[in-house]
Amino acid sequence: MRVALRPWLDLVRAPAALTVLGDTVAGAVAAGRPLRGRRLALPLASVALYWSGMALNDWADRDVDALERPERPIPSGRIAPGTALAAAAGLGATGLALAGLAGGADALRIAVPLTAAVWAYDTVLKPTPAAPLGMAACRGLDVLLGAGSGHWRAAGVPALALATHTLGVTALSRGEVHGGRPADTRLALAATVATTLLTDAGRAASARHRTAAALCALGYAATTGTAQLATAPARPTAAAPHRTAAPHRTAEADRTAVAVRTATVAGIHGMLPLQAALAARRGSLPAAALVLAALPLARRLSARRSPT
Repeated sequence: MRVALRPWLDLVRAPAALTVLGDTVAGAVAAGRPLRGRRLALPLASVALYWSGMALNDWADRDVDALERPERPIPSGRIAPGTALAAAAGLGATGLALAGLAGGADALRIAVPLTAAVWAYDTVLKPTPAAPLGMAACRGLDVLLGAGSGHWRAAGVPALALATHTLGVTALSRGEVHGGRPADTRLALAATVATTLLTDAGRAASARHRTAAALCALGYAATTGTAQLATAPARPTAAAPHRTAAPHRTAEADRTAVAVRTATVAGIHGMLPLQAALAARRGSLPAAALVLAALPLARRLSARRSPT
């Protein structure tokens, strides 16, 4: 049974789901609408929609993955393309159903555009320059799902913060296979700085909440930013002979590709201290602590299965 589950855990990037739960938590805290009763299903809706997007991603990328990521479930033959597409559709429907159960029409007014944005990203936007913006929109809408359509303005800053972070991570992740570009490194670092500043926007509930938020934001900026800095291309040495230029470029591409993969994982895990910072600043230290507590587990599970 455990063996049969492995392809599915790989397909949906199961460990990364822990970094999605805090989106609706941050949105709910900002809107002053705690996740209680039926609203506790909202984080589960986010997970279902996230897994739907991951399955759809692999279905849409199956031809590219056959060359670049042959170990993934579809090109390796462990899951058939049609089965992956059916899983994506089923998970998407499950996410919508959970959103409707949790928040009725108020939640569906966000969940439906969120689902559409996920499918648009995977099937249309991903190969285009608009891909980072598309993924950022998905993450921002996921935060607003926690607030609901009637309170989305209150969650605007947290949604913008997580969308900005996602934009930088997505732009940088394009170099996971062939190596990163300096422009993407600069964009990712700029997004991390902007996101850190956004977590400090707005009035804090108290000095305790402000301090807790600042500490979480510092942890986010340090871990995410350090990993992103490592993706910067090395400066070629002046003493290197001209005839070694081509091999040097190949070796450098390999080095930056590894660094980009590491930074992408760090960026995914960085969602958790960021969500915790946003929840803490807006008045819920227990919610922030609960989100942050998932970080060690996310890292441990990601060591077994890649979240990218």
